[in-house]
Amino acid sequence: MSWVPGKEWIEKSNVYQYMISRNIPDLEKFLEFTYNEAFWDDFVKNVLSLKFEKPYTKTLDLSKGKQWAKWFVDGKINIADQLEESSKPLVRWMNERGESKTLTYNQVLYESKAVSSWLKRRYKKGDRIGIYLPMIPEIIPIFLGIIRAGMIVVPLFSGFGKEPIRVRLEDSEMKAIFTTDLTTRKDKEINPTENLEDFQVDKIVVERGGKAKVNYISYDEVKKTAGDGLEKTESEDPLMIIYTSGTTGKPKGCVHVHMGFPIKAAADIYFQFDMKNGELLTWITDLGWMMGPWLIFGGILLRGQIGLYEGYPGFDQISHFTEDFKPGILGLSASLVRSFKGREGKLQVRLAGNTGEPIDPESWNYLYRLIDHNPIINYSGGTEISGGILGNYVIKEIKASSFNGPSPGTKADVFDESGKRASPNTEGELVVLSVWPGMTRGFWRDEKRYLETYWSRWDNVWVHGDLAYYDSHGYFYIVGRSDDTIKVSGKRVGPAEIESVINAHQKVLESACVGIPDPLKGEKIICFTVTKEEINENELINFAQDKLGKAFSPDRIFLVKELPKTRNAKIMRRLLRAIILDKPLGDISSLENPSAVEEIRKVVKG
Repeated sequence: MSWVPGKEWIEKSNVYQYMISRNIPDLEKFLEFTYNEAFWDDFVKNVLSLKFEKPYTKTLDLSKGKQWAKWFVDGKINIADQLEESSKPLVRWMNERGESKTLTYNQVLYESKAVSSWLKRRYKKGDRIGIYLPMIPEIIPIFLGIIRAGMIVVPLFSGFGKEPIRVRLEDSEMKAIFTTDLTTRKDKEINPTENLEDFQVDKIVVERGGKAKVNYISYDEVKKTAGDGLEKTESEDPLMIIYTSGTTGKPKGCVHVHMGFPIKAAADIYFQFDMKNGELLTWITDLGWMMGPWLIFGGILLRGQIGLYEGYPGFDQISHFTEDFKPGILGLSASLVRSFKGREGKLQVRLAGNTGEPIDPESWNYLYRLIDHNPIINYSGGTEISGGILGNYVIKEIKASSFNGPSPGTKADVFDESGKRASPNTEGELVVLSVWPGMTRGFWRDEKRYLETYWSRWDNVWVHGDLAYYDSHGYFYIVGRSDDTIKVSGKRVGPAEIESVINAHQKVLESACVGIPDPLKGEKIICFTVTKEEINENELINFAQDKLGKAFSPDRIFLVKELPKTRNAKIMRRLLRAIILDKPLGDISSLENPSAVEEIRKVVKG
């Protein structure tokens, strides 16, 4: 099945209007244009019409190489100061109980000025300030207020347990963290402050009727602070550290700047999601994932509305949300769509988006029916990208589960093992051959790891870690990760982060975790653990849930005598995955301890 655009869809689309006004004949020529700095100069000046305190003198500086590209050089701009004064609605919020609230542009602007003024009286430019909040209305002015004050926002997933918070808090050296005393999920009351008791940072609490477990400053007091609180910042000043997980080591703190992440997000939303002025943009997400900040920046820079949903997103709740708010764009994940299956009805949206994980054709077709045969924008990229590498445009046929073109500015391709372009329908590494404003400015205080992660395989080629292929018509398809990173409900987590928590248990010697296919979540986490002394599996799972939060806790923990390792002591996680899935092991010539495989196989079957 596929969606084929009619004449009206094509001619009213943003990308078509842009192409016509600049005499660009087709989509292919448009994409070629976006790989050049002239496109980004034009987009910033003539589409976004951003206000600079001092105009930039140069669009792109590659003097330090592609890996350290600088954009909009010497420009002075605070991206949080782009909010217009207006009584129009900006934030539309609903929770799982159907309660709702609206904030206008003026209300958000006033509140963000109060937040920035309060912060500037206590901290300095460049200090890191965390946000550990569900998607409540206050999250928008808090997020913008931190940036407005010239500080660096560190978003945290609202479902994190204590350990993931500790790792990110210590790595970024946060000075303060915004949280709340109450949220609900599946009608269960949750108090996020319980996970912050051990941390010696200032806590600012949005009081919602719960009972805070920490000494705190009330957000109501912050809102009373008078002043503008605007810090002068430059295009390349950091505004956000957002963490993403890799295969090994601690999570990677991707550094993003004022004229980086927001610009790339806005371009993708404008050209691929076709967002119109004043339209409501909604994504069922969390601020701790890339799509949260993406949603905020896109909504503001494109002068639209931002839809926030708090709580468990069941079919009835999301249906109610679309009926009441009529979002033009509704973003989901394949896992969420799969959870809807069996339910019939209509989600009232102009188009839908999918990201976080590949969407299978069956789920694509089901979603296509739910949104009344409107387009589905499949979208894939990453936190390090500030948006998409691949997506869809509404001026070209969209095939089920496919991407009909690279996202603006990201010259995507698929390479084989030798570093050459793979043949059609041949799986290979998804790579990017261009530079774009949204590329991360490295990892927080770890430049070496950034270079090793993305730039070390082939000269001047960004290797993203996804397996992909393209067909004979140029459509791209994502197969999965090419490393050991696990994706649970579209959220990336590295095995090392889970393993480090399990290994901290006094009875555990070592562990290894893998992701295996799950019909609902995309992947679920399975761990294998070697213990020092006898322990019950459920005890370990409860330990992991307490430290990690339920979202990233293993579904199963198998207790084994040893893990399969190479001669240089590297754990062969692919063998563990193959055993679980009952698939061929492949090459095991580098395996040091073959007996471990048989023992693990017996444990899994038994």
